Amino acid sequence: MTPFVNLARRGLAVALAAVTVALLTAVPAAAEVPVGWSDPDPVDPTFVILIAVLLPIGLAVLLTAFVYGPPLARGESVKPHAPQVENQWIGGPRKTAGELAGPDGDDSRSGGASARW
Repeated sequence: MTPFVNLARRGLAVALAAVTVALLTAVPAAAEVPVGWSDPDPVDPTFVILIAVLLPIGLAVLLTAFVYGPPLARGESVKPHAPQVENQWIGGPRKTAGELAGPDGDDSRSGGASARW
C-alpha cells in the first residue's frame, strides 16, 4: 500500500476513536436529574452564543490589536520576512560586523563585566 493510504487509514482510525470517546463521555450528561436535586432553568441560547462564541472571538481580536497595533501605528511592516531595521540597540551600538572588542591586556577594562575571582 502507498504511504498515503496508510496515512488515510490511520487518520480515519484516530478520528473514529476521538468521536467514540466523545460520545461515550457525553452519555452521562444526558441522564435525568436525580430525585431531590433542583432542576435548573434552561440556559438562553443567546447567552451561550455570547459567552462561548463571541467572548473568545472578541479576546482574540483584542490580543491581535495589542500585538499588531503599535507596529502598524509606527508605520512598520508586520509581514513575515519583512526587512529588519539594522540598528535596534539590542546589544549596543556596533561599529563593525564583529562583537564588542575583547581585552587588550591584563589591565584592560574592555569586554566583559570585569569580574574577579
